[in-house]
Amino acid sequence: MGKGYRPQRLGEEIRKIISDMLIRGELKDPGFRGLISINAVDVTRDASYATIYITVTGGSDEPAASAEEKQSVLAAFERSRGFIRTELARAIRIRHTPELLFRIDESLEYGIKMDQILSSLATPEAEGAEQEQEQEEK
Repeated sequence: MGKGYRPQRLGEEIRKIISDMLIRGELKDPGFRGLISINAVDVTRDASYATIYITVTGGSDEPAASAEEKQSVLAAFERSRGFIRTELARAIRIRHTPELLFRIDESLEYGIKMDQILSSLATPEAEGAEQEQEQEEK
């Protein structure tokens, strides 16, 4: 994120407005499927660009969205870029509304993958404790 307090405030305000638009159903593109959340918005120091990080998850029966679903949501955001920017200009009274860049945020999936890898690693202390418990149970 850009240095200074103003880009942070502007980014948070953009995140809130776009999230509200998703909740209220103002974005009617059929590409908006699954559970979509706006994780973060990075605004450049001069407020000319705002990068919006989106997380897409599957429905209640499937935790992760497929690559096709993610690309569909990203394409829907790209198609809705002008409308979103117009709504941001109405809601936020600033001289220049930033250009919007949309990115899929992979950090949640990366964290889950790292957690699985760490869980699969067997440390010597853990193996010793498991063997002691097995011997005590016998």
